[in-house]
Order: sequence, then C-alpha cells, then structure tokens
Amino acid sequence: MSSTRKKLWINGQAVDGESGIAPLVTVNPANGAVNYEVATAGSTLLDAAVRNAEDAVRSKAWRQMLPPQRAAILSRIADGMERRGDELAKLQMMENGKVWRECQVQVKSAAATFRYYAAVCETTCSEVTPSRGDYLSMSVYEPHGVVAAITPWNSPMTMEAQKVAPALAAGNAVVLKPSEITPSTALVLAEIASQAGLPAGILNVLPGTGALVGAALVEHPKVRMVSFTGGTESGRRIAETAARKLMPVALELGGKSPHIVFNDAPVDAAVAALAGGIFEGSGQSCVAGSRAFVQRGIYDELVTKLVATARALKVDLPDAAGAQMGPLATFAHRDKVASMVDTARLAGADILVGGHRPDASNLAAGAYYLPTVVAGITNQAAIAQQEIFGPVLCVIPFDDEADLITQANDTAFGLASGVWTRDYQRAWRVARALQAGTVWINTYKQLSIATPFGGFKDSGIGREKGINGMRLYQQAKGIYFGMSALA
Repeated sequence: MSSTRKKLWINGQAVDGESGIAPLVTVNPANGAVNYEVATAGSTLLDAAVRNAEDAVRSKAWRQMLPPQRAAILSRIADGMERRGDELAKLQMMENGKVWRECQVQVKSAAATFRYYAAVCETTCSEVTPSRGDYLSMSVYEPHGVVAAITPWNSPMTMEAQKVAPALAAGNAVVLKPSEITPSTALVLAEIASQAGLPAGILNVLPGTGALVGAALVEHPKVRMVSFTGGTESGRRIAETAARKLMPVALELGGKSPHIVFNDAPVDAAVAALAGGIFEGSGQSCVAGSRAFVQRGIYDELVTKLVATARALKVDLPDAAGAQMGPLATFAHRDKVASMVDTARLAGADILVGGHRPDASNLAAGAYYLPTVVAGITNQAAIAQQEIFGPVLCVIPFDDEADLITQANDTAFGLASGVWTRDYQRAWRVARALQAGTVWINTYKQLSIATPFGGFKDSGIGREKGINGMRLYQQAKGIYFGMSALA
C-alpha cells in the first residue's frame, strides 16, 4: 500500500480530508491487495467545495469566457489525458480489474470525448426564432450553475468524461463524486484540467460513498443539477430529492438488454457479438446483452457454439498477455453474482458453462467468476428479470416476431438491445417496436460520443452524448428586442 494518502481536489488544489473522517481504502480485485488510502469529504469540505464552485461559475473569468477559449481548455485536457494515458489506464486496472487492453481503449475514448465537446462548445449556435409581432426573438442557453456529477465504478474514465466535458462546455462548474471503488482517475483528471488552464473551483473532486457524500451533494441547496450513472434504486432516490428542489436531473440507470438472433442471422457473427456483449468487462456494463433471445430454428446450433466460445475465453490477471476477462470489481459484487446464479440453479436452471470461480491457482486470491451461460428458464425467471451486472448470459428461445417483441419488452428496463437478421424490413420493424434507448442491428456495443444515449422506463431520464449532451447542462432563455420606433 502506498504510504501517501491521496487527497481531495477543491478549488484548484489538493486538499487533505477532514479530521475524524475515515479514508477510503481501495483494493485490487485481481489479487485482494490494498492499493492505497484516499481522503474523503465530510460536511465542512463538501460545503466548501460547492460554495467555491458557485463562486467560480459566477465569476467573470468563467462566465464571460468566449467559446473558443473554453474549447481550447477542453482540448488541452484531452492532450493531458493522452500524455498520462498509461497512468490512467493502470489506475483503473488496479481499482476495478478491467483488462489492460480495455483500460487503454477507455483512456483514448475519454480523451476523444473532451475533444468532441471542445468542438461542440465552439460551433453550436443559439437561434433566432420566428417572430409573431414587431420584435426580434432569440433563444440563448445558460448554464445551470453548479452540477453534481456522480459516476460509477465499472468504466470510471469514460463516465467521468461523458459528464464533465459537456458540463464544462456548457459553462457550468462541476463537483465530481467518483465511486468509492474507483476514485483515482477523477483526481488525476482534476489535476490535468488545472494544468490545462481550467480556472480554480470549476472542477472539484470529492471521493466518498454514495450514502454520505453523494446524498449530501444532491441535497445541497447550491447544487442546481445532478447527473448520475448507477443503479436504478439510487436513481429513484436522487429523483425524489431533485423533485423537492425543482432541480433537473440526468439519470443513466440499469439494464437487462435483449440480444436477439433470428433464424436467418449469420450464426458465427452473432455468437461472437453475444459473447462480447456480455463477457467484455466481466459483464459489468449497463448495456450488457444479458438476455439472449434465439429463434428455435437455430437455437441448438447457436447455443452449442456460444458455450464453446465462453469456455475458450481467457480469464486471467488483467495485465496478463492475451487476457480477455479479468476479475469483477469487488469481492462483494463477485459473491452477489455467484449467489444469483446459485439461486437460479436451485430453481431448476441449466448452467451450461461457468457458474463458479476459476480453478487456476494464480487467480485464487482475486474476485474472479467464469463466463456463465444459463438456459432452461423462461423470461419470467428472476435471473432473467434482475440486473446481474456480471458475466452471466440467459439464453431463451422464441418462436416468431410477435412472441419475441412481447418477451423482449417484458422487463422494467429499456436501455439497449441488439437484433441479428438479414431481413432489413424485419430489422426496422423490431427496432421500432423495442422499448429501448439504443438498438444495434447486426452489431453490438458500438458507441459514438456523437449519438444521444439513454434509456426508456426504469433505465433512466435524459440523453447524454451528442450536441444535445451539452444542452442537457444548459437551460434555454428567450430574449426579445422590440422593433417599434421609440417615442
């Protein structure tokens, strides 16, 4: 364990935690070793961070900064992330166990997000609106003020970038509360942003638990918007608080995404996508294709190939050569996933592959769980309805298109979905009928920062990414110029 405790970031500088407030302790899920301690905020420092952020966002230095100047800072943040890419990737790997290759990819994606919103910031226009009288009317867009960004542990770098970059581009100040499991990349991001010329107080980082720091941030009267990615029940609590404050929220929540394969699909390509859609990142993804609906005509062939693919995946230390799947992010989460599979097994489900920890001695100390395929269930089974957030795929047969739509939509969630078919007319019909914010056709988990993203039903409120991803952090203001001659 590092002998130096990582500090908070408030008003442009590293700050020690409050006396008497226990630090966070991060643990490497690959081997159970303690990484280091991280200071966390109490009520005094949290209030100071929010009030400094409000002062900063109201100051002329930020409020009157021209879009090209703000865009230049965002671009320099991207440069800094790329320069420190290996450091960021290693921190994420140590804290949540993602394999090294995926961590590297996510650093590049996070940097690209800052570049994208630099361009959006500089080029997006206000509008002159059609008048209905002797006046000139305009719509302009103002920042909310202080935005609380609360991010999860599964992909901290990309989630932090997807909230911080557009919120800054929109002219807000941000108080970022990273997951207590993965706090370090956010602290490095704040340091990079300061070095890139971001004014003090515009980005603050307060590691801590959701129950203490997260809840207090949402409740704080000076916080005027919350952007949250995480579990649905936490999202409900945030929405309830926001309703009392009459405060806007962006909530990107859970999923139980249907991944659909019709009889005419290219089986091998579909199998590869099904495996990648659920086993990449150890299944710890809100858009994981966790329910595979396979038409009966190809069910046996596809499931046989899918099981073979899952069995062949290399589960290993995240920095091992060729590793395809690392540990789950925490031991508690691994045990929760295992418990859900064990419960399904006792209820009569068939565990076709996996369903237990790996036997390899070099993985015994880590939070590993094998790629698992569950069959012999209906869509009503608990394991098919509950978000597992692990490398567990439920395989369910279907008969025809109507049967498929009924089953696929029979869930509280509506985040993402996938469809495999050579019939483009069917693909269109099914895509329109699915209650999901994203539909992939003959592909899966392709993501673009330029395309709006969010969920239906219990999967969330609002849309991140795209040009509207910056507008999410702004409020429209109408301005009218009277054109009548003044007396």
